[in-house]
Amino acid sequence: MNAPLTLTTILFDAADPAALAEFYSLATGWTVTDSDDDFVYVEGGSVNLAFQRVDGYRGPGWPNDAKHAHLDFKAQDKEKAVQELLAAGAKLPEYQPGGDGWTVLTDPEGHPFCILGA
Repeated sequence: MNAPLTLTTILFDAADPAALAEFYSLATGWTVTDSDDDFVYVEGGSVNLAFQRVDGYRGPGWPNDAKHAHLDFKAQDKEKAVQELLAAGAKLPEYQPGGDGWTVLTDPEGHPFCILGA
């Protein structure tokens, strides 16, 4: 390829894109920058997050072979971050692979993500 591509945004399907964007805005400290009834963008990192409405959307669950991707976040205080995310609406699945290196959570719509210690 002559001109390499630059990744700008990771987009997630969602039943309620505004609510999911608010969750990730709270989790990352990033800003909701653009939205309409079907799309919401959260910006503040080197790659932005976006959420699009899909009627009848159901999250992939965890663990589940239908899971296609997940995000990893690093936190200075992993346990504190986990507690704050749970208070914001994340769920702590029973299945936790990997020992103490990371904690798997799911967002309010069931997308899995991991919190790693710094």
